[in-house]
Amino acid sequence: MNAPPPVPTPGPRWLYLHGFASGPASTKGVWLDAHWAKQGIPLERLNLRVPSMERLSLDAMLATVRDALGGPHERAVLIGSSLGGLVAARTAEREARVGALVLLAPAFHFVEQLQRRMGQEGWAQWKREGFLETDDHAEKRRTRVHHGIVEEAQAMDADRGVWPDVRVPTLIVHGRRDDTCDVRYSREWARGKRHVRLVEVDDGHELTASLELIAKEADAFLTPWRGGEDTRQVFTADGPARD
Repeated sequence: MNAPPPVPTPGPRWLYLHGFASGPASTKGVWLDAHWAKQGIPLERLNLRVPSMERLSLDAMLATVRDALGGPHERAVLIGSSLGGLVAARTAEREARVGALVLLAPAFHFVEQLQRRMGQEGWAQWKREGFLETDDHAEKRRTRVHHGIVEEAQAMDADRGVWPDVRVPTLIVHGRRDDTCDVRYSREWARGKRHVRLVEVDDGHELTASLELIAKEADAFLTPWRGGEDTRQVFTADGPARD
């Protein structure tokens, strides 16, 4: 009697994590969704405006991503932009279900970079008043964000260390002209890590001029994650496990 054919292993989930004051319909998210749809790869664009834009919470973002990863035996590829890149990295350091990362101008040293951009007076005012007035890029209006997100980030840095401890293969694309998330933090984090590939481009924070390059680099980097291959056998934290 012939044995039944093996049941194909489903491929990993591909999840897109947008940045601060952005949303699931961001330019990069929509463009990458269309790009991978042509290859038959569904990209789920998560909503990280949780529990609301005004009460934006890192803990709630992390919970949203964990819920989207699927069951205990499923795997996921996370594509994160800016703050979404930091959330992706923080998820990967705790979740074995994450097999690979693509980080676009990740917001490493989130608190430090916010302080640099806002200046001492603006930083003190946000803490004193409890809310920061800012642009909501998703809804094209002004909004405000509670200071609690800073307190969460500071607590997370104190608990886990300021650098995410990521052991999975990671591609970073970062603009050298980024005045929001300085590329030097990506350089420092990637230095000496064989499982991390850093691609610098002549672009700003939004990376909208680099979408074709991002797609090309990501397609090549994520080749092992197509077709349901168990990527844990392909890569280790020290680099490729086989040639």
